[in-house]
Amino acid sequence: MHQSTEPRTDHGHGHGHDPYVRVRGAREHNLRGVDVDIPRDALTVFTGVSGSGKSSLAFGTLYAEAQRRYFESVAPYARRLIHQVGAPKVDSVTGLPPAVSLEQRRSSPGSRSSVGTVTLLSNSLRMLFSRAGTYPPGAPRLDSDAFSPNTAAGACPSCHGLGRIHRTSEELLVPDPGLSVREGAIAAWPGAWQGKNLRDILETLGHDVDRPWRELPAKDREWILFTEEQPVVTVHPVRDADRIQRPYQGTYMSAHRYVMRTFSDSKSATLRARAEKFLADAPCPVCEGRRLRPEALAVTFAGRTVAELAALALTDLDAVLAATPPDGEAARVLADDLRARIAPVTELGLGYLSLDRTAPTLSTGELQRLRLATQLRSGLFGVVYVLDEPSAGLHPADTEALLGVLDRLKEAGNTVFVVEHHLDVVRHADWLVDVGPLAGERGGRVLHSGPPEALADVADSATARHLFAPREPAGPARTVRTPAGEVHLSGVDRHNLRDLDARFPLGVFTAVTGVSGSGKSTLVGQVLARQVDEGIAGPGFPVRRLVEVDQKPIGRTPRSNLATYTGLFDVVRRLFTQAPEARARGWKAGRFSFNVAGGRCETCQGEGFVSVELLFLPSTYAPCPDCGGARYNAETLEVRYRGLDIAEVLALTVEAAARFFADVPAAARSLRALEEIGLGYLRLGQPATELSGGEAQRIKLATELQRVRRDHTLYLLDEPTTGLHPADVRVLLRQLHGLVDAGHSVVVVEHDMDVVAGADWVIDLGPGGGAEGGRIVAAGTPEEVAGSPVSRTAPYLARALASGPAAAG
Repeated sequence: MHQSTEPRTDHGHGHGHDPYVRVRGAREHNLRGVDVDIPRDALTVFTGVSGSGKSSLAFGTLYAEAQRRYFESVAPYARRLIHQVGAPKVDSVTGLPPAVSLEQRRSSPGSRSSVGTVTLLSNSLRMLFSRAGTYPPGAPRLDSDAFSPNTAAGACPSCHGLGRIHRTSEELLVPDPGLSVREGAIAAWPGAWQGKNLRDILETLGHDVDRPWRELPAKDREWILFTEEQPVVTVHPVRDADRIQRPYQGTYMSAHRYVMRTFSDSKSATLRARAEKFLADAPCPVCEGRRLRPEALAVTFAGRTVAELAALALTDLDAVLAATPPDGEAARVLADDLRARIAPVTELGLGYLSLDRTAPTLSTGELQRLRLATQLRSGLFGVVYVLDEPSAGLHPADTEALLGVLDRLKEAGNTVFVVEHHLDVVRHADWLVDVGPLAGERGGRVLHSGPPEALADVADSATARHLFAPREPAGPARTVRTPAGEVHLSGVDRHNLRDLDARFPLGVFTAVTGVSGSGKSTLVGQVLARQVDEGIAGPGFPVRRLVEVDQKPIGRTPRSNLATYTGLFDVVRRLFTQAPEARARGWKAGRFSFNVAGGRCETCQGEGFVSVELLFLPSTYAPCPDCGGARYNAETLEVRYRGLDIAEVLALTVEAAARFFADVPAAARSLRALEEIGLGYLRLGQPATELSGGEAQRIKLATELQRVRRDHTLYLLDEPTTGLHPADVRVLLRQLHGLVDAGHSVVVVEHDMDVVAGADWVIDLGPGGGAEGGRIVAAGTPEEVAGSPVSRTAPYLARALASGPAAAG
């Protein structure tokens, strides 16, 4: 290992305490007994190819150990749980302050969570209305809770604070009024015998089920569809010649009642989805979508309601607060506090967000930067911040602001550890820990720990090659592909896109760029995807298939993993059923599933982990005390395939499994696709909850690549290079350009200028975010866009084009 002699630190702690965090013998995941010293009160960046072990060191070892110590200091009852939580595999860590983790892999927040709740800005705004709002004459002062749609005191009673209601209409329930009830006019009713039963009841009640629906009297139509009554009648079914049907008691249920009950109560996702087709999602008529009770909406500040202020972009909200002269000391203090909390959010390039923007609509990068902005205001010092790729989803212009924020955290007396691939962030570090040289079993060593410039001498480092190496000589000029057609979008109105016209050429590689919040994901993921989806069926439309590859998790629980998602697990279970021991016991494939009773360990129900609940703290997972994380019971593990039991097969990396299953075509194809996209280091049984957004996206892409397609397919990818080391970006690009060469179309939303420089066509949105974005600033070849005088992307793209070719394939 190349180890610089002494970490440089910029402080004179004369207290005799160790200025370093010293790790000895770290063995978490693929780390090979790592010893490393890292300075405190400095900005340290952990680098290395995907899967090299840098997250295992930063999060799996350093953060986990800080958390374990915190638990130990909390309360005696918590100590009992510590051995269950599982200490990281490390001999010792010294000099480690308490830590705050800002990871991207956090579970996605629910629909009631918003920008305001994540940043705690909503609390400040509600307090401002409670203490300093203008109330109607005679109205009592309201508590701050009354201004929250998430509390009983504040939520609109009609929509329970959601702002929207589901409702049916005659047009939805009866799409073809030319049909009679007997012919199936009421499409929303269930099929088969249940629908016939309701029809027979209607006939018994005296309704004409053979007249076309539109000819029935209006009051009858209204009653049939919307009555809340449930009359019980004796039905005498028409006797068929071949079978005798006895009379029965039948209860009537209107179509509206059936749809609403199915939608809210049914356990079947299929039935719920069917019911949803007969519902329209509309703003709540009582609160008009503002989610609050009338009393709260009667209070104003600067002439606006709390809902109106929460709907403003943060930059506009700040301007309103700045322009409102304070009415009294309370108003001044509260308004100043709110502005001070908004400042770091806008500094991180998120001023285009509004407080009421729901959290599920944010990218992982946006969410993490909101949490980072909140930390800046918390005023903590003397702690370690462990950040997971804070530059994810950032335009190069916004990355400069991020570096300023990291510096301020450090200057406030904190230690900042960042796992990062963005070379501008790497160059900015005081200290660099480079892990490698490769991924998985061929990684897990610290190649360098010291000042960034000293990494240049480390021959094995993939990071050094990209950080210092001159780019390869220009070579033959990249030829821009000729489009094979185009998709034309006109008059697009959605979010901040206003009356936008856009052309997407087909049969080429297109990159969509722009600062955060400029409207890229809306244009590609919502508008283009929908138009193409609708156009696929149209005659003469060249795109026959649409594949969206997003960064959403491949599963929400440890039950979902790489093997189950790709279908590889089905192949593996079939192989195990053919083993002699399994045949002798008559075991079928289900025995080897950890999701059903039989073969799984019942203590943890096949999860391999048990959840440990701690008061006031997020619940943590600890290895199951019975199976030790294997997920199966002892009998199941007695069956072996080529010497390995099913748990050992799930523990194989993709790379090792490719060798193990080389002669099983169904498994080999899947594994080869995963290897080719740079995921050879992942374990087959790696829970979905442990995968980053970028890894989940590449698993989806590999699953797609193993299906050989002839039809012209349009692939849409949202920031596919997130979480990728520059060396891995090349591997990914080879795959994507290969798809285009095979006659398909690829559209990526991307901030990595090397990727953009290798595209055939670039669409740049902006010029800013939110209301200042949503327009096409420039479109054309990379060279044409790089020459645009008004594009914020242009100077960064020009620099990438000037420094040599991107790895296009």
